[in-house]
Amino acid sequence: MITEDQVGEIQPQQFQLGEAFAYQLDQQDPLKALRSEFYIPSTAEGKEEYYFCGNSLGLQPKRTQDYINEVLTNWSQRGVKGHFQGDYPWLPYHEYLTEQMASLVGAKPCEVVMMNSLTVNLHLMMVTFFKPTAQRYKIVLEDHAFPSDHYAVTSQLDYHGISATEGVQLLTPKPGEELLDEVDILNLIESEGDSIALMLLPGVQYYTGQVLDLKAITEHAHRKGIIVGVDLAHAAGNIELQLHDWNVDFACWCSYKYLNSGPGSIAGCFIHERHVTNTQLKRFAGWWGHDKASRFAMMSQFQAIPTAEGWQLSNPPILSLAAIRASLDTFALAGGIKPLRKKSIKLTGYLVFLLSQLADAISIITPKHPVRRGCQLSLKCCVPHLTGKQLFEQLDLQAVTTDWREPNVIRVAPVPLYNSYYDVYQFVQILKSIVLKGTINHG
Repeated sequence: MITEDQVGEIQPQQFQLGEAFAYQLDQQDPLKALRSEFYIPSTAEGKEEYYFCGNSLGLQPKRTQDYINEVLTNWSQRGVKGHFQGDYPWLPYHEYLTEQMASLVGAKPCEVVMMNSLTVNLHLMMVTFFKPTAQRYKIVLEDHAFPSDHYAVTSQLDYHGISATEGVQLLTPKPGEELLDEVDILNLIESEGDSIALMLLPGVQYYTGQVLDLKAITEHAHRKGIIVGVDLAHAAGNIELQLHDWNVDFACWCSYKYLNSGPGSIAGCFIHERHVTNTQLKRFAGWWGHDKASRFAMMSQFQAIPTAEGWQLSNPPILSLAAIRASLDTFALAGGIKPLRKKSIKLTGYLVFLLSQLADAISIITPKHPVRRGCQLSLKCCVPHLTGKQLFEQLDLQAVTTDWREPNVIRVAPVPLYNSYYDVYQFVQILKSIVLKGTINHG
Protein backbone atom coordinates (compact mmCIF):
# COMPACT_ATOMS: atom_id res chain seq x y z
CA MET A 1 0.00 0.00 0.00
CA ILE A 2 1.29 3.47 -0.84
CA THR A 3 1.58 5.61 2.28
CA GLU A 4 1.83 9.38 2.53
CA ASP A 5 5.53 8.99 3.37
CA GLN A 6 6.10 6.97 0.20
CA VAL A 7 4.29 9.32 -2.16
CA GLY A 8 5.84 12.31 -0.44
CA GLU A 9 3.87 15.04 1.25
CA ILE A 10 2.66 17.57 -1.29
CA GLN A 11 3.97 20.95 -0.23
CA PRO A 12 1.19 23.06 1.29
CA GLN A 13 0.32 26.08 -0.78
CA GLN A 14 1.00 29.49 0.75
CA PHE A 15 -2.59 30.65 0.53
CA GLN A 16 -3.88 33.94 1.84
CA LEU A 17 -7.26 35.32 2.80
CA GLY A 18 -8.99 38.04 0.86
CA GLU A 19 -10.51 38.73 -2.55
CA ALA A 20 -7.32 40.21 -3.99
CA PHE A 21 -5.48 36.94 -3.48
CA ALA A 22 -8.20 35.01 -5.36
CA TYR A 23 -7.78 37.40 -8.29
CA GLN A 24 -4.02 36.93 -8.12
CA LEU A 25 -4.36 33.15 -8.29
CA ASP A 26 -6.59 33.46 -11.34
CA GLN A 27 -4.17 35.79 -13.08
CA GLN A 28 -1.34 33.30 -12.50
CA ASP A 29 -3.39 30.29 -13.65
CA PRO A 30 -1.96 28.89 -16.93
CA LEU A 31 -5.31 27.20 -17.66
CA LYS A 32 -7.56 30.21 -17.00
CA ALA A 33 -8.52 30.57 -20.67
CA LEU A 34 -10.29 27.19 -20.62
CA ARG A 35 -13.22 28.69 -18.73
CA SER A 36 -14.17 30.59 -21.89
CA GLU A 37 -14.59 27.24 -23.66
CA PHE A 38 -17.70 26.50 -21.56
CA TYR A 39 -21.18 27.87 -21.09
CA ILE A 40 -21.62 28.99 -17.48
CA PRO A 41 -25.24 28.86 -16.25
CA SER A 42 -26.74 32.21 -15.33
CA THR A 43 -29.48 33.47 -13.04
CA ALA A 44 -32.65 35.15 -14.29
CA GLU A 45 -30.85 38.45 -13.77
CA GLY A 46 -28.01 37.35 -16.05
CA LYS A 47 -25.43 36.78 -13.32
CA GLU A 48 -23.17 33.75 -13.72
CA GLU A 49 -23.75 31.02 -11.16
CA TYR A 50 -21.03 29.62 -8.98
CA TYR A 51 -21.23 26.11 -10.40
CA PHE A 52 -19.65 23.33 -8.31
CA CYS A 53 -21.68 20.38 -9.57
CA GLY A 54 -19.37 18.91 -12.23
CA ASN A 55 -19.29 15.74 -10.16
CA SER A 56 -22.95 15.27 -11.13
CA LEU A 57 -23.20 16.97 -14.55
CA GLY A 58 -20.34 18.76 -16.24
CA LEU A 59 -20.90 22.02 -18.08
CA GLN A 60 -21.34 22.17 -21.85
CA PRO A 61 -18.26 22.91 -23.95
CA LYS A 62 -19.07 25.62 -26.49
CA ARG A 63 -17.75 23.49 -29.33
CA THR A 64 -20.26 20.71 -28.60
CA GLN A 65 -23.02 22.28 -30.65
CA ASP A 66 -20.76 22.57 -33.69
CA TYR A 67 -19.70 18.94 -33.43
CA ILE A 68 -23.30 17.76 -33.15
CA ASN A 69 -24.40 20.03 -35.99
CA GLU A 70 -21.66 18.51 -38.12
CA VAL A 71 -23.34 15.12 -37.69
CA LEU A 72 -26.78 16.57 -38.38
CA THR A 73 -25.51 18.26 -41.54
CA ASN A 74 -23.93 15.03 -42.75
CA TRP A 75 -27.22 13.23 -42.12
CA SER A 76 -29.26 15.91 -43.94
CA GLN A 77 -26.96 15.96 -46.97
CA ARG A 78 -26.04 12.28 -47.29
CA GLY A 79 -28.64 10.20 -45.49
CA VAL A 80 -27.42 6.65 -44.98
CA LYS A 81 -24.22 7.42 -46.87
CA GLY A 82 -23.12 9.41 -43.84
CA HIS A 83 -21.97 6.08 -42.39
CA PHE A 84 -19.15 6.08 -44.93
CA GLN A 85 -18.74 9.69 -46.15
CA GLY A 86 -17.86 13.05 -44.67
CA ASP A 87 -14.98 14.23 -42.52
CA TYR A 88 -16.13 11.96 -39.67
CA PRO A 89 -18.17 9.09 -41.12
CA TRP A 90 -20.33 7.28 -38.61
CA LEU A 91 -19.26 3.68 -39.10
CA PRO A 92 -15.89 4.17 -37.37
CA TYR A 93 -16.95 7.22 -35.30
CA HIS A 94 -16.29 5.61 -31.91
CA GLU A 95 -12.71 4.99 -33.02
CA TYR A 96 -12.06 8.74 -33.20
CA LEU A 97 -12.43 8.85 -29.40
CA THR A 98 -10.30 5.89 -28.46
CA GLU A 99 -6.79 7.30 -28.29
CA GLN A 100 -7.67 10.40 -26.28
CA MET A 101 -9.95 8.48 -23.91
CA ALA A 102 -7.31 5.81 -23.39
CA SER A 103 -4.82 8.53 -22.48
CA LEU A 104 -7.23 10.00 -19.90
CA VAL A 105 -7.60 6.68 -18.06
CA GLY A 106 -4.05 5.37 -18.47
CA ALA A 107 -4.82 2.59 -20.93
CA LYS A 108 -3.77 1.26 -24.31
CA PRO A 109 -6.17 2.06 -27.17
CA CYS A 110 -6.99 -1.63 -27.60
CA GLU A 111 -8.28 -1.68 -24.00
CA VAL A 112 -10.87 1.11 -24.30
CA VAL A 113 -14.22 1.51 -26.01
CA MET A 114 -17.10 3.98 -25.64
CA MET A 115 -20.40 2.13 -25.51
CA ASN A 116 -23.74 1.81 -23.71
CA SER A 117 -24.23 3.32 -20.25
CA LEU A 118 -22.31 2.75 -17.02
CA THR A 119 -24.51 0.13 -15.37
CA VAL A 120 -25.09 -1.71 -18.65
CA ASN A 121 -21.31 -1.95 -19.03
CA LEU A 122 -20.93 -3.19 -15.45
CA HIS A 123 -23.42 -5.95 -16.21
CA LEU A 124 -21.61 -6.89 -19.43
CA MET A 125 -18.31 -7.05 -17.55
CA MET A 126 -19.75 -9.23 -14.80
CA VAL A 127 -21.20 -11.59 -17.39
CA THR A 128 -17.61 -12.18 -18.51
CA PHE A 129 -15.63 -11.89 -15.29
CA PHE A 130 -17.91 -13.07 -12.48
CA LYS A 131 -17.55 -16.83 -12.57
CA PRO A 132 -18.84 -18.14 -9.24
CA THR A 133 -18.01 -21.63 -8.01
CA ALA A 134 -19.10 -23.53 -4.91
CA GLN A 135 -15.99 -22.26 -3.11
CA ARG A 136 -15.43 -18.84 -4.74
CA TYR A 137 -18.68 -16.92 -5.18
CA LYS A 138 -18.58 -13.61 -3.26
CA ILE A 139 -18.49 -10.09 -4.66
CA VAL A 140 -16.84 -7.38 -2.55
CA LEU A 141 -18.58 -4.01 -2.65
CA GLU A 142 -18.32 -0.89 -0.50
CA ASP A 143 -21.22 -0.52 1.90
CA HIS A 144 -22.00 3.02 0.68
CA ALA A 145 -21.47 2.35 -3.02
CA PHE A 146 -23.74 4.17 -5.44
CA PRO A 147 -27.11 2.36 -5.36
CA SER A 148 -26.91 1.28 -9.00
CA ASP A 149 -23.75 -0.70 -8.20
CA HIS A 150 -25.60 -2.49 -5.40
CA TYR A 151 -28.48 -3.28 -7.75
CA ALA A 152 -26.14 -4.58 -10.44
CA VAL A 153 -24.19 -6.78 -8.04
CA THR A 154 -27.18 -8.25 -6.26
CA SER A 155 -29.00 -8.95 -9.52
CA GLN A 156 -25.93 -10.70 -10.94
CA LEU A 157 -25.75 -12.85 -7.81
CA ASP A 158 -29.47 -13.59 -8.06
CA TYR A 159 -28.99 -14.60 -11.71
CA HIS A 160 -26.51 -17.21 -10.50
CA GLY A 161 -28.82 -18.38 -7.71
CA ILE A 162 -26.78 -16.76 -4.94
CA SER A 163 -28.52 -14.65 -2.31
CA ALA A 164 -27.17 -11.21 -1.48
CA THR A 165 -26.79 -12.33 2.14
CA GLU A 166 -24.41 -15.06 1.07
CA GLY A 167 -22.76 -13.38 -1.90
CA VAL A 168 -22.15 -9.72 -0.99
CA GLN A 169 -19.11 -8.94 1.14
CA LEU A 170 -19.37 -5.32 2.22
CA LEU A 171 -16.47 -2.98 2.89
CA THR A 172 -17.41 -0.73 5.81
CA PRO A 173 -15.60 2.04 7.65
CA LYS A 174 -14.70 1.56 11.28
CA PRO A 175 -17.49 2.54 13.71
CA GLY A 176 -17.80 6.31 13.94
CA GLU A 177 -15.69 6.92 10.81
CA GLU A 178 -16.66 7.90 7.27
CA LEU A 179 -13.69 6.63 5.24
CA LEU A 180 -12.65 3.12 4.31
CA ASP A 181 -9.41 1.86 5.86
CA GLU A 182 -7.18 0.31 3.19
CA VAL A 183 -5.53 -1.94 5.78
CA ASP A 184 -8.97 -3.42 6.51
CA ILE A 185 -9.45 -4.05 2.77
CA LEU A 186 -6.10 -5.84 2.47
CA ASN A 187 -6.83 -7.87 5.61
CA LEU A 188 -10.20 -8.89 4.15
CA ILE A 189 -8.46 -10.10 1.00
CA GLU A 190 -6.08 -12.19 3.07
CA SER A 191 -8.73 -13.67 5.35
CA GLU A 192 -11.61 -14.16 2.90
CA GLY A 193 -9.83 -14.18 -0.46
CA ASP A 194 -10.40 -17.85 -1.22
CA SER A 195 -14.17 -17.23 -1.27
CA ILE A 196 -14.08 -13.94 -3.19
CA ALA A 197 -14.60 -14.08 -6.96
CA LEU A 198 -14.77 -10.36 -7.72
CA MET A 199 -14.10 -6.97 -6.14
CA LEU A 200 -15.98 -3.93 -7.48
CA LEU A 201 -14.21 -0.83 -6.18
CA PRO A 202 -14.71 2.93 -6.65
CA GLY A 203 -12.19 5.06 -8.49
CA VAL A 204 -13.40 7.97 -6.36
CA GLN A 205 -16.03 7.18 -3.72
CA TYR A 206 -19.07 9.18 -4.73
CA TYR A 207 -20.22 10.18 -1.22
CA THR A 208 -16.97 10.90 0.62
CA GLY A 209 -14.67 11.68 -2.32
CA GLN A 210 -12.10 9.14 -1.09
CA VAL A 211 -9.51 7.75 -3.52
CA LEU A 212 -8.22 4.24 -2.78
CA ASP A 213 -4.81 2.82 -3.68
CA LEU A 214 -6.10 0.69 -6.54
CA LYS A 215 -2.65 -0.51 -7.53
CA ALA A 216 -1.90 -2.02 -4.11
CA ILE A 217 -5.39 -3.48 -3.67
CA THR A 218 -5.31 -5.04 -7.14
CA GLU A 219 -1.90 -6.61 -6.50
CA HIS A 220 -3.14 -8.23 -3.28
CA ALA A 221 -6.39 -9.35 -4.87
CA HIS A 222 -4.68 -10.95 -7.85
CA ARG A 223 -2.38 -12.91 -5.57
CA LYS A 224 -5.54 -14.47 -4.20
CA GLY A 225 -7.02 -15.11 -7.66
CA ILE A 226 -9.62 -12.34 -7.37
CA ILE A 227 -10.87 -10.33 -10.35
CA VAL A 228 -10.83 -6.55 -9.80
CA GLY A 229 -13.30 -4.18 -11.46
CA VAL A 230 -13.58 -0.43 -10.90
CA ASP A 231 -16.44 2.05 -11.16
CA LEU A 232 -14.78 5.23 -12.43
CA ALA A 233 -17.90 7.40 -12.57
CA HIS A 234 -16.31 10.03 -10.31
CA ALA A 235 -12.70 9.41 -11.35
CA ALA A 236 -12.52 9.63 -15.16
CA GLY A 237 -11.51 13.17 -16.08
CA ASN A 238 -10.95 13.99 -12.40
CA ILE A 239 -7.77 12.21 -11.27
CA GLU A 240 -4.81 10.60 -12.99
CA LEU A 241 -5.43 6.90 -13.65
CA GLN A 242 -3.09 4.13 -14.80
CA LEU A 243 -5.52 1.30 -15.44
CA HIS A 244 -3.15 -0.73 -17.61
CA ASP A 245 -0.19 -0.45 -15.26
CA TRP A 246 -2.33 -1.10 -12.20
CA ASN A 247 -3.50 -4.33 -13.86
CA VAL A 248 -7.16 -3.89 -12.98
CA ASP A 249 -9.22 -6.37 -14.95
CA PHE A 250 -12.01 -4.03 -16.06
CA ALA A 251 -13.38 -0.56 -15.39
CA CYS A 252 -16.48 1.37 -16.44
CA TRP A 253 -17.36 5.06 -16.35
CA CYS A 254 -19.97 7.55 -17.45
CA SER A 255 -18.98 10.58 -19.51
CA TYR A 256 -21.39 13.27 -18.34
CA LYS A 257 -19.66 14.26 -15.09
CA TYR A 258 -16.05 15.41 -15.36
CA LEU A 259 -16.00 14.44 -19.05
CA ASN A 260 -18.70 17.02 -19.89
CA SER A 261 -20.43 15.15 -22.70
CA GLY A 262 -24.04 15.88 -21.77
CA PRO A 263 -26.84 14.26 -19.74
CA GLY A 264 -27.06 10.51 -20.22
CA SER A 265 -24.21 10.46 -22.71
CA ILE A 266 -22.61 7.20 -23.76
CA ALA A 267 -20.25 5.52 -21.28
CA GLY A 268 -16.74 4.10 -21.38
CA CYS A 269 -15.28 0.68 -20.72
CA PHE A 270 -11.76 -0.63 -20.07
CA ILE A 271 -10.77 -4.29 -20.33
CA HIS A 272 -7.15 -5.17 -19.73
CA GLU A 273 -5.05 -6.23 -22.70
CA ARG A 274 -4.48 -9.70 -21.26
CA HIS A 275 -8.24 -10.31 -21.55
CA VAL A 276 -9.22 -8.57 -24.79
CA THR A 277 -7.12 -10.84 -26.97
CA ASN A 278 -8.98 -13.89 -25.66
CA THR A 279 -11.89 -13.96 -28.07
CA GLN A 280 -13.22 -17.13 -26.43
CA LEU A 281 -14.18 -15.36 -23.20
CA LYS A 282 -17.88 -15.70 -22.45
CA ARG A 283 -19.83 -12.53 -23.12
CA PHE A 284 -23.19 -11.22 -24.22
CA ALA A 285 -22.50 -10.61 -27.90
CA GLY A 286 -23.89 -8.19 -30.44
CA TRP A 287 -23.32 -7.20 -34.07
CA TRP A 288 -21.00 -4.27 -33.36
CA GLY A 289 -18.60 -6.49 -31.44
CA HIS A 290 -18.18 -8.84 -34.42
CA ASP A 291 -14.98 -8.87 -36.48
CA LYS A 292 -15.03 -5.72 -38.63
CA ALA A 293 -13.69 -7.40 -41.77
CA SER A 294 -16.62 -9.82 -41.94
CA ARG A 295 -19.34 -7.83 -40.12
CA PHE A 296 -21.28 -7.10 -43.29
CA ALA A 297 -21.07 -10.69 -44.48
CA MET A 298 -24.01 -11.14 -42.06
CA MET A 299 -22.66 -14.33 -40.54
CA SER A 300 -24.77 -16.02 -37.89
CA GLN A 301 -21.76 -17.15 -35.84
CA PHE A 302 -20.14 -14.47 -33.68
CA GLN A 303 -16.44 -13.72 -34.07
CA ALA A 304 -15.26 -11.21 -31.46
CA ILE A 305 -12.99 -8.27 -32.27
CA PRO A 306 -9.78 -8.93 -30.27
CA THR A 307 -9.93 -5.56 -28.49
CA ALA A 308 -12.33 -3.97 -26.01
CA GLU A 309 -14.58 -3.35 -29.03
CA GLY A 310 -15.44 -7.06 -28.91
CA TRP A 311 -17.88 -6.32 -26.05
CA GLN A 312 -19.92 -3.82 -28.09
CA LEU A 313 -23.53 -4.77 -28.79
CA SER A 314 -25.15 -2.29 -31.19
CA ASN A 315 -23.96 0.58 -33.33
CA PRO A 316 -23.55 3.58 -31.00
CA PRO A 317 -25.52 6.87 -30.93
CA ILE A 318 -23.40 9.17 -33.07
CA LEU A 319 -24.84 12.41 -31.70
CA SER A 320 -23.66 11.39 -28.24
CA LEU A 321 -20.25 10.37 -29.56
CA ALA A 322 -19.93 13.79 -31.19
CA ALA A 323 -20.45 15.45 -27.81
CA ILE A 324 -17.73 13.25 -26.31
CA ARG A 325 -15.36 14.17 -29.16
CA ALA A 326 -15.98 17.84 -28.40
CA SER A 327 -15.19 17.28 -24.74
CA LEU A 328 -12.03 15.33 -25.45
CA ASP A 329 -10.80 18.08 -27.74
CA THR A 330 -11.35 20.52 -24.87
CA PHE A 331 -9.23 18.30 -22.62
CA ALA A 332 -6.58 18.38 -25.34
CA LEU A 333 -6.50 22.19 -25.12
CA ALA A 334 -5.50 21.78 -21.47
CA GLY A 335 -2.68 19.39 -22.38
CA GLY A 336 -4.47 16.34 -20.98
CA ILE A 337 -5.16 15.21 -17.44
CA LYS A 338 -1.75 15.98 -15.88
CA PRO A 339 -1.91 19.81 -15.95
CA LEU A 340 -5.59 19.67 -15.01
CA ARG A 341 -4.82 17.48 -12.02
CA LYS A 342 -2.05 19.86 -10.97
CA LYS A 343 -4.49 22.78 -11.02
CA SER A 344 -7.16 20.67 -9.31
CA ILE A 345 -4.89 19.94 -6.35
CA LYS A 346 -4.22 23.65 -5.93
CA LEU A 347 -7.83 24.73 -6.51
CA THR A 348 -9.27 22.24 -4.04
CA GLY A 349 -6.44 22.98 -1.62
CA TYR A 350 -7.43 26.65 -1.73
CA LEU A 351 -11.01 25.65 -0.93
CA VAL A 352 -9.81 23.56 2.03
CA PHE A 353 -7.77 26.53 3.29
CA LEU A 354 -10.74 28.90 3.13
CA LEU A 355 -13.08 26.37 4.75
CA SER A 356 -10.62 25.95 7.62
CA GLN A 357 -11.75 29.42 8.73
CA LEU A 358 -15.19 27.85 9.31
CA ALA A 359 -14.01 24.69 11.07
CA ASP A 360 -16.60 25.04 13.87
CA ALA A 361 -19.44 25.24 11.35
CA ILE A 362 -18.35 23.01 8.46
CA SER A 363 -16.56 19.66 8.60
CA ILE A 364 -14.89 18.01 5.61
CA ILE A 365 -15.18 14.22 5.49
CA THR A 366 -13.09 13.89 2.32
CA PRO A 367 -9.47 12.78 2.96
CA LYS A 368 -7.07 15.60 3.80
CA HIS A 369 -4.18 14.40 1.66
CA PRO A 370 -4.48 15.48 -2.02
CA VAL A 371 -3.38 12.04 -3.26
CA ARG A 372 -6.39 10.52 -1.51
CA ARG A 373 -9.04 12.76 -3.08
CA GLY A 374 -10.09 14.27 -6.39
CA CYS A 375 -11.51 17.76 -6.74
CA GLN A 376 -14.68 16.99 -4.76
CA LEU A 377 -15.06 17.89 -1.09
CA SER A 378 -17.92 16.41 0.91
CA LEU A 379 -19.13 18.81 3.59
CA LYS A 380 -21.23 18.40 6.70
CA CYS A 381 -22.96 21.27 8.43
CA CYS A 382 -22.26 21.49 12.19
CA VAL A 383 -24.37 24.57 12.95
CA PRO A 384 -27.08 23.91 15.59
CA HIS A 385 -29.72 26.13 13.98
CA LEU A 386 -29.09 24.92 10.42
CA THR A 387 -29.46 21.49 8.85
CA GLY A 388 -27.28 20.40 5.97
CA LYS A 389 -30.27 20.31 3.66
CA GLN A 390 -31.25 23.84 4.64
CA LEU A 391 -27.70 25.03 3.99
CA PHE A 392 -27.76 23.41 0.55
CA GLU A 393 -31.07 25.13 -0.26
CA GLN A 394 -29.79 28.51 0.94
CA LEU A 395 -26.71 28.19 -1.25
CA ASP A 396 -28.95 27.51 -4.23
CA LEU A 397 -30.96 30.66 -3.53
CA GLN A 398 -27.72 32.64 -3.78
CA ALA A 399 -26.72 31.18 -7.18
CA VAL A 400 -24.36 28.54 -5.80
CA THR A 401 -24.95 25.15 -7.42
CA THR A 402 -23.75 22.19 -5.36
CA ASP A 403 -25.52 18.89 -4.76
CA TRP A 404 -27.05 17.15 -1.80
CA ARG A 405 -26.60 13.48 -0.97
CA GLU A 406 -28.55 11.73 1.76
CA PRO A 407 -28.23 11.45 4.62
CA ASN A 408 -26.23 14.62 5.32
CA VAL A 409 -23.56 15.65 2.79
CA ILE A 410 -23.18 18.63 0.46
CA ARG A 411 -20.79 17.77 -2.37
CA VAL A 412 -18.73 20.64 -3.78
CA ALA A 413 -16.52 20.07 -6.81
CA PRO A 414 -14.28 22.89 -8.10
CA VAL A 415 -13.54 21.59 -11.61
CA PRO A 416 -10.21 22.83 -13.03
CA LEU A 417 -11.52 23.09 -16.60
CA TYR A 418 -13.98 25.86 -15.80
CA ASN A 419 -13.99 26.84 -12.12
CA SER A 420 -11.88 29.80 -11.03
CA TYR A 421 -10.20 30.63 -7.74
CA TYR A 422 -12.58 33.56 -7.50
CA ASP A 423 -15.50 31.11 -7.74
CA VAL A 424 -14.07 29.28 -4.74
CA TYR A 425 -13.53 32.50 -2.80
CA GLN A 426 -17.06 33.71 -3.43
CA PHE A 427 -18.55 30.34 -2.52
CA VAL A 428 -16.92 30.43 0.90
CA GLN A 429 -18.00 34.04 1.47
CA ILE A 430 -21.62 33.09 0.70
CA LEU A 431 -21.33 29.96 2.84
CA LYS A 432 -19.97 32.01 5.72
CA SER A 433 -22.80 34.53 5.50
CA ILE A 434 -25.39 31.73 5.69
CA VAL A 435 -23.91 29.80 8.62
CA LEU A 436 -23.52 33.00 10.67
CA LYS A 437 -27.24 33.86 10.33
CA GLY A 438 -29.49 33.05 13.24
CA THR A 439 -32.59 32.39 11.16
CA ILE A 440 -33.33 30.72 7.84
CA ASN A 441 -34.47 32.67 4.82
CA HIS A 442 -37.07 30.45 3.16
CA GLY A 443 -37.11 32.53 -0.01
